[in-house]
Amino acid sequence: MSYIPKTISEVTSEYLNRTTFLPAIQREFVWGTYGIEKLFDSIMGDFPISTFLFWKIKEENKKEWTAYEFLREFDQETPHNNEASVTGINQDIYFVLDGQQRLTSLFIGLKGSYRYFYYRWTKTKLYLNILKAPIKSDNPEEFTYQFQFRENDIPNLKDPNPQYWYLVGDILNFDDAEDSKKEIKERLKDFTDDQKDIANSHIGRLHSRIHTSRLLNYYEEKSQDYDKVVEAFIRANTGGVKLEYSDILLSTATAKWVNLNAREEIHSFTDNINATGSGYSFGKDFVLKGCLYLTDDLPIQYKVKNFTRTNLEKIENNWDNITDNIEMTVQLMHKFGFNDKSLVAKIALLPISFYLGKLKPKNFIDSTDKNDVRNQNIIQKWLIVTLLKNAFGGSSDTILKNLQETINAQTDFSVFPYEALNKRLSIEATFNDTEIENLLATNYSTKYSYLILSLLYPDRDWKGKKFHEDHIFPKSEFTAAKLKARGYDTDRIKEYQKHFNSIGNLQLLTDSENLEKSAEDFETWFATRDTNFKDRNTIPTISTYNFDNFLEFITERKKLLVKRLKTFTI
Repeated sequence: MSYIPKTISEVTSEYLNRTTFLPAIQREFVWGTYGIEKLFDSIMGDFPISTFLFWKIKEENKKEWTAYEFLREFDQETPHNNEASVTGINQDIYFVLDGQQRLTSLFIGLKGSYRYFYYRWTKTKLYLNILKAPIKSDNPEEFTYQFQFRENDIPNLKDPNPQYWYLVGDILNFDDAEDSKKEIKERLKDFTDDQKDIANSHIGRLHSRIHTSRLLNYYEEKSQDYDKVVEAFIRANTGGVKLEYSDILLSTATAKWVNLNAREEIHSFTDNINATGSGYSFGKDFVLKGCLYLTDDLPIQYKVKNFTRTNLEKIENNWDNITDNIEMTVQLMHKFGFNDKSLVAKIALLPISFYLGKLKPKNFIDSTDKNDVRNQNIIQKWLIVTLLKNAFGGSSDTILKNLQETINAQTDFSVFPYEALNKRLSIEATFNDTEIENLLATNYSTKYSYLILSLLYPDRDWKGKKFHEDHIFPKSEFTAAKLKARGYDTDRIKEYQKHFNSIGNLQLLTDSENLEKSAEDFETWFATRDTNFKDRNTIPTISTYNFDNFLEFITERKKLLVKRLKTFTI
């Protein structure tokens, strides 16, 4: 990888906002005055300031993506970058993928200002005290030179040390270092010879670092493959706050939405659906994927090239429908008792949202109409089957596209087309013997355990309640030491430990029930339950629920569970 070296004066005067801009995928400038001062101190002190990554955009492609100007006059009150016009630039242009904060800092320090609020609004520029001798310290946080953002060059009378505040940007006025020294000579006539020497040394060094030394080394990415470029951008920005792919797409969308602020809308909506019920963890990725999936005639692949200005305009115009249908789907999940843990493949909700967009139901969530209730029941069972059969575990984009086409092919949307969808997924609506055996072998608090247990409570009212996975016979009793203490031989211990953590010994209790039960002996606790508890939790009838009868309990309960799962149909 070869880097192209440039001087700071060359880049700040000839590149930035002339041929070099920021892409929409960049986030805004976030450095404070300390960070800028530290950068200039590093430059003066011969510390490396790392490399840069520029993306070369061919002239014929430059209008495809939005360009933004580098900030020169930073204002904390309105810290947003202006969109750049590249119409009159008859050549290739560059987007900075890595180095925005540093380049903006150089631009502000040499050519601009920094306005911030601290008790009052203050507009400052970068100065260097050229009378302060450089001090090398073992502490890397301490400055070698005295750079400071100030309102003016008037010395601080409370500081007894000698001061002459030189406006750093003035160094750009001189191509020759000697000219910059001559310019300051008259202003230093009242200072001592030692102070003049320090000042001359500072001015010469500053001129050298800005005009002569090629301190800015950048790599030029020439690919016009936007997704490759985004991958390079993410890799280059691994320091600090981790950038997610959705952050990149959000920045792109924010730049191209006309009437809405995409970042605010998508963040707010994501927070809103995550606050449903006891809480979910939908990410921005899910919402952005939904934007593509629920908007007509858009590709569904999650790639930057699909978030063009035209496509984003379609998404913005369809935003209300997108949010209505996703929100309705999440509310259905809450009503069905699906919590964040049991939604093991959240993208499985998108075909449901797509269907609801076709159905356009009114008051669907709370409807007691028999057709709506039946349709909800079908949706719930279809989702359970597809999740347990891992129907979305393969190429998700292909699967989603196939299901979208299947729904579009329907002529009647009054009933959720589960049969056609299952056919497209190549799955059956029921569980065969092998599948049931595998389901019952599932262990406590694993990927599918909560979902499998939820099948055992078809009539449960889930809405607004929290349910916990609970060991029927307390797991604390199944340690090898405790089982040996009961006088069990090796084979019996092995069987007990084989089954205690599986579905056969699990149930779903409300959070209050689970807290009340704790690790109490099941036989004792069971005797205090209501008359419906046994049927509600699929508890078999055996002679005694003593711990010694655990294996009999497992055998008989497994029969009940198999029967219930075999009769499960959509």
